[in-house]
Amino acid sequence: MRKIVALAVAFGLGTGLGAGAVLAEARSETRCGWFVNPTPGNFYLTDAEGDWWFAAQGALEVGGWDNLDWSEADFGDDWVATNGSYGYGCACAAGDYGRAAEGEVWFIDRLKALPLAKCLRDPALPPPPRG
Repeated sequence: MRKIVALAVAFGLGTGLGAGAVLAEARSETRCGWFVNPTPGNFYLTDAEGDWWFAAQGALEVGGWDNLDWSEADFGDDWVATNGSYGYGCACAAGDYGRAAEGEVWFIDRLKALPLAKCLRDPALPPPPRG
């Protein structure tokens, strides 16, 4: 599983690195792809570059996660249940991201559900997650 960058921030500040040094690589952008909630407390987005974890059960959540306006993330009929009510949909997540190789997410400030067809038609995305 990719690391949640909140842990890196805590480590960086605890070792005397300044916040600027830790956050220097973050950039604001919007990423779109498969928004996955496979089990309780686990949430990530898979786009063309990899997996971007927002929350993992028993671990810290990325900044902004607790303050999201979920009204734009109502997937309705575009949610595919694969494990009870858990599953996946298509979405865009705006926030501050770090290195793709590490799947670093520093902050999320918007999550917007999209029609499943948008992700299904995107040739850059991997196939939808399996249940």
